[in-house]
Amino acid sequence: MAEFTHLAPDGAVRMVDVGQKPITRRSATAAGHVLMQPATLRLIDSGSAAKGNVLETARLAGIMAAKRTPEWIPLCHSVPLTQVSIDFRIVPDNRLEVSCTVSAEARTGVEMEALTAVSAACLTIYDMCKSADRGMEIDGIRLLRKTGGQSGDFFRDSP
Repeated sequence: MAEFTHLAPDGAVRMVDVGQKPITRRSATAAGHVLMQPATLRLIDSGSAAKGNVLETARLAGIMAAKRTPEWIPLCHSVPLTQVSIDFRIVPDNRLEVSCTVSAEARTGVEMEALTAVSAACLTIYDMCKSADRGMEIDGIRLLRKTGGQSGDFFRDSP
């Protein structure tokens, strides 16, 4: 295994000090996919999954996860979120796309909140449909864009 060269001199792990950064409007959008059998997608779309409404449960899970990101990700700052939205879209090849946009007025960005929300929503979809399709795959979780902050804006190139 290779040695890590980015450790602090004393080997300690540290949370970044954002105390001197200005409070600015920040937003981030992330997305991911759940690949599934066509029958599973029809089950979700028709609202007839055994555990209930898959998309609304996944939406709630994503919102809850965004709000609790610092509990999931070590050293992640707690950010007072002003908005979290989760959307779903059927895309080619039997994929359900999950996207999340998060906004805040804060000293640090909300990329981790958006990514965590997408992850939780995708995992919830898997959990709610696993009895029908254990072969589902979660993939492509990525940051699509972020705005605000000192590092400037980021927009992922279209695939």
